[in-house]
Amino acid sequence: MNHWLLKSEPDTFSIDDLAARPKQITAWDGVRNYQARNMLRDSIKKGDTAFFYHSSCKVPGIAGIVGVVKSGYPDATAVDPKHHHYDAGSRPDQPTWYVVDVKLERKFSRVITLDELREHASKELADLALLRRGNRLSVTPVTSKNWNFILTLE
Repeated sequence: MNHWLLKSEPDTFSIDDLAARPKQITAWDGVRNYQARNMLRDSIKKGDTAFFYHSSCKVPGIAGIVGVVKSGYPDATAVDPKHHHYDAGSRPDQPTWYVVDVKLERKFSRVITLDELREHASKELADLALLRRGNRLSVTPVTSKNWNFILTLE
């Protein structure tokens, strides 16, 4: 089992939106970065866990945990011209973009803020990809050491 961090803007899709879904499951769609796509397609597997991170908001941070319930498969929104994630260069027979299905495991009682995570950037979370300067990926791996430490902040 591996650990990940998945970013979403809460105005677009929040942890509460996931909690309201049938069976609290959704496809993690709309990723349009090749490096992140490769992780969705090749690395993230059923049984993995991920932090659900709210980004581009007043108080960015980790809002909870999701479990991966289906490994990578083609993102159908990329080939739907009516969908806002449509990509004219993606084709059903040669998919460009991929998704995984995630299920809400639990919402934290409070958001573990980006500022809190940064307080540990020089020591316990020195290798957390989220805290690297210039990193804007919406999908990043999290080491077991980082995962376990972040859970102590809850």
